[in-house]
Amino acid sequence: MKKLPDFIIIGAMKCATSSLHEQLALQSGIFMSELKEPNFFSDDDQYQQGIDWYLSHFKEAKPDDLCGESSTHYTKLPTYPQTIQRLQKYLPDAKFIYVMRHPIDRLVSQYTHEWSQRVISVEINEAIEKHPELIDYSLYTKQLKPYFDTFGQDKILPIFFERMLTYPQEELERICQFIGYPNQPQWDVELNASNVSSERMIKSGWRDAIVETPGLKQLRQWLIPKTFRNWVRSLWTMKQKPELTPENIDKLQAIFEQDLALLGTWLGTELSCTNFKETVKMTPVNWVK
Repeated sequence: MKKLPDFIIIGAMKCATSSLHEQLALQSGIFMSELKEPNFFSDDDQYQQGIDWYLSHFKEAKPDDLCGESSTHYTKLPTYPQTIQRLQKYLPDAKFIYVMRHPIDRLVSQYTHEWSQRVISVEINEAIEKHPELIDYSLYTKQLKPYFDTFGQDKILPIFFERMLTYPQEELERICQFIGYPNQPQWDVELNASNVSSERMIKSGWRDAIVETPGLKQLRQWLIPKTFRNWVRSLWTMKQKPELTPENIDKLQAIFEQDLALLGTWLGTELSCTNFKETVKMTPVNWVK
């Protein structure tokens, strides 16, 4: 009998979901899909491969394993409008983990990632006008409400990036309790956060092939001075952290304050752009019934 996932990390993008996926995969009795983001329920081209293709990512799981996957596309409205309907069809009893982060920090991190992937080519202040998804994906209540309406609040666990970085073991225990994991999990402090980087390099297939091919990599290190290699690397790297203008910061704060105010009522606490980081770090929060 083919196994269905018991839970899904549904986002948000650039909130350490890759790190969480890897930490869960280390726990005995939890099986996480090797393909971290199947995006089956969101992306039409993936969905067209059929449910058997999706379930093949869990075929190596043991009968008693809890199975999970992580696809941040599942909370990218309005980009992927059929996600909820498809999830309800195949996984009506699944549980969902949603990781949130200060909305402006998340937006900046997404911009940096999209720039490195050649999705966005303009600077950040122009990008927030041309790419409304930068804002949409930080509107957490907009992304959550369809899940509440379809599956109910008790099927979604709110997790915050800032608290997970500060108290990783506690948050891992909360997550494991939520998904019904019977054992004591252990956060591996040696495992690097896989989606956090101090610099971003623009995507290049041919460059990556040259850099990562074992023989060529060794030869390059022997023959080419490190100073020259660093200079070449700098040509592909974003030179400085994207900076929003004060006017755009004010504009974004006005947008996100409304969303955070509603999110705060759902969580029984006051949330704003100003108090967000300290508030979510202080104590674990869950939905007010």
